[in-house]
Amino acid sequence: MSPTRGKTFVGFGFGPIQSALFLYEAYCSGRFDRYFVAEVDAALVGAVRAAGGRYAINIAHPDRIETVVVDGVRLCDPAKEPDRQELVSAIAASDEMATALPSVRFYDTGDAASVARLLADGLRRRDPSKPAVLYTAENDNRAAEILTERLNAQVPPDALTNTQILNTVIGKMSGVITDADTIRRLGLTPLTPATPRAVLVERFNHILISRITLPGFERGIGVFVEKDDLLPFEEAKLYGHNAVHALIAYLARLRGLTTMAEAACHDDIMAAARAAFIDESGAALVKKHVRLQDPLFTEAGYRAYADDLIERMVNPHLNDLIARVTRDARRKLGYDDRLFGTMRLALAQGIEPVHMARGAAAAVLCATDDAPATRSSVGALLRQIWGEQADEQADHLIALTWAAMPCFP
Repeated sequence: MSPTRGKTFVGFGFGPIQSALFLYEAYCSGRFDRYFVAEVDAALVGAVRAAGGRYAINIAHPDRIETVVVDGVRLCDPAKEPDRQELVSAIAASDEMATALPSVRFYDTGDAASVARLLADGLRRRDPSKPAVLYTAENDNRAAEILTERLNAQVPPDALTNTQILNTVIGKMSGVITDADTIRRLGLTPLTPATPRAVLVERFNHILISRITLPGFERGIGVFVEKDDLLPFEEAKLYGHNAVHALIAYLARLRGLTTMAEAACHDDIMAAARAAFIDESGAALVKKHVRLQDPLFTEAGYRAYADDLIERMVNPHLNDLIARVTRDARRKLGYDDRLFGTMRLALAQGIEPVHMARGAAAAVLCATDDAPATRSSVGALLRQIWGEQADEQADHLIALTWAAMPCFP
């Protein structure tokens, strides 16, 4: 590791994306020597402090699980005033920050411990000539704009002049395992000796971020990739990565499988996944975004993207549970969500998404607890979920979904 350069990193939330991506990559860069995290779980804050600011994560490689330790991290509970003041001072001195919260709804909870209030207080104390960036990782393509709006309502007009808030596209699979037997079986190391949970993530750090426009700013976390327009890549994640991940999981659930890795042994599931990924999602996105002249949106580039992701999705060392991936089926059947969003994209580009329809049909069965379905009941369910979003494509989508039902025993 190269010598440190005195940079300060501040994170908000201490889930797997923060602990095993942003903090981990900042630590590995060797360019930071101060790490602060705002975390509302007082027990977790106490556990990391008791461990001397050290925590462990588990990284799933294709052939093994590696345990790494990050140290020198200061977790603070913003509900406690001394900790809050420590965080505000850290924000004022920070070079890079990252939010990794369950949702953009958590930006402003209305109390002094909220992320927006913390940031606003820290920004007021900043040297206006000192540049900083803040990565948003809430899986919302307007996360940066939403947080900027929240902050502009609380700080003077020039407070954000030299601080740029960035969107991200994070295709990293990760999770927290709390089952003691699973932790022992996989040989995982808990987050801290006093924390009965283990963070398990895949070895992947090709993270896309908004283009930084601050004059002369040099990122400490150098592995991220800047893009002028993230929306096409967000579509590739939702309508490629997320959609095919869901398709595999829902088909695997109907077979009674437990983990995503088990699906790798079912040739028909994997063939459907690959066809949906390349011939439907890929063909549509390449056609839509060919003007970008980006390597991803070419036939060869998207095929390589699909092949890599499908292999990663069924990594036996990730312990990715079918039950986790298939939960909340009604939300995932939304008109703009991964399954029907992909099918609508394909139809708009003149492609019949018959393979993705298999995933949608399997998700419908999951949403109805595998109850016997009729075309009428399938249509009624989907129209109830879609509500006013349903447009002229709705009947076609319902027909495709119903046509895929006979594929299942």
